[in-house]
Amino acid sequence: MSKGKQSYTSPKDRNTVLLARQKLKMARSAHAYVRGNTLQFYKWLRERGGQSMPAGPAVWICGDCHIGNLGPVANAKGAIDIQIRDLDQTVIGNPAHDLIRLGLSLATAARGSDLPGITTATMLEQLMVGYQRALAASARSRADLAPKPESVRVVMRRAAQRTWKHLAKERLEDVKPAIRLGERFWPLSKTEHKEIRELFAHERVRRLITFLKSRQDTARIEVLDAAYWMKGCSSLGRLRFAVLLSVGGGRNDEDFCLIDLKEAVPAVAPRAPRAAMPRDNAKRVVEGARNLAPYLGERMLAARFLNRSVFIRELLPQDLKLEIDQLTREEAVEAARFLASIVGTAHARQLDASTRREWHRALTHNHSKRLDAPSWLWSSVVQLMVSHEAGYLEHCRSYARGTA
Repeated sequence: MSKGKQSYTSPKDRNTVLLARQKLKMARSAHAYVRGNTLQFYKWLRERGGQSMPAGPAVWICGDCHIGNLGPVANAKGAIDIQIRDLDQTVIGNPAHDLIRLGLSLATAARGSDLPGITTATMLEQLMVGYQRALAASARSRADLAPKPESVRVVMRRAAQRTWKHLAKERLEDVKPAIRLGERFWPLSKTEHKEIRELFAHERVRRLITFLKSRQDTARIEVLDAAYWMKGCSSLGRLRFAVLLSVGGGRNDEDFCLIDLKEAVPAVAPRAPRAAMPRDNAKRVVEGARNLAPYLGERMLAARFLNRSVFIRELLPQDLKLEIDQLTREEAVEAARFLASIVGTAHARQLDASTRREWHRALTHNHSKRLDAPSWLWSSVVQLMVSHEAGYLEHCRSYARGTA
């Protein structure tokens, strides 16, 4: 492991440090609180969410469909598209849950941008426009359903220009083939280090790494470095590692790759009754990704690590998160329509034509004549905004008292 002069978080102290950082991050803004507190959203769905929303067809859904979980994703051949990029909570469930979660995320972003309530109403209206257009469109025409907002076009241009050096400098803070321990990367235990070596010696893992078009199928892979990865708040209580590999000798930049090895935990998102899903959580995540985000799904593999369920994926330079924190009114409306079309495309891909038509009709029940967003979506987002605002203020109060 790469070492410097500073001290690092030891394996036994990981959860204490992660919990403190999670509390700080969620106290910074209401938008960050909504993104980090998915449990409150699922609790609301269980207690009140089923009262008025339409019962959609049972399909794979994201389960945690907020803005930050969508973004540019590259496939094994180098093509780039905007898709769902985080499937930890994916289940076979009601697609309306994804619409409400996305609506809440957009409404919170609008509040954070100090936009008026009428803009939020228009955003939810355009969310339904984008989603329903995706349901009604043919598979060939879905790619051009909604124009990309400028914020999305900027991220797409950046993704297309990125190389291994950009990824290494951003993720590893250095272009040299090593992981620098510090604030984000922490030392492994001896057991973890041994298990990583054994995992990447498996033939099916090697085949996943050599799947990219630029690599030879028979290339040898070697573990150069590895570390525990403190990434956001999602690492709390679970295993997550960054693994640096050499592919075929490591002579060029393309011969290095960075692997995200992440523990898959049980989904809290509500699932459809009697839905047939893999019992193994990593296999569930991979299967959901293959249905919802095929560019990402084809690059993922389920495995076992220290008797836990994990999934493996290579991080590509083109994989980026959409950061939409400050919006103008026009950008907010465009973003709502465009992002909903991405989610609609992911859902529609799993449905036959007749089921898509039935679901399209069901979405407009309880439709207000004076507001184009259906009442079930509007009332759900309003209720969630109220409960999350109260929860956010209580969290800030608790955090302030704990740090005083």
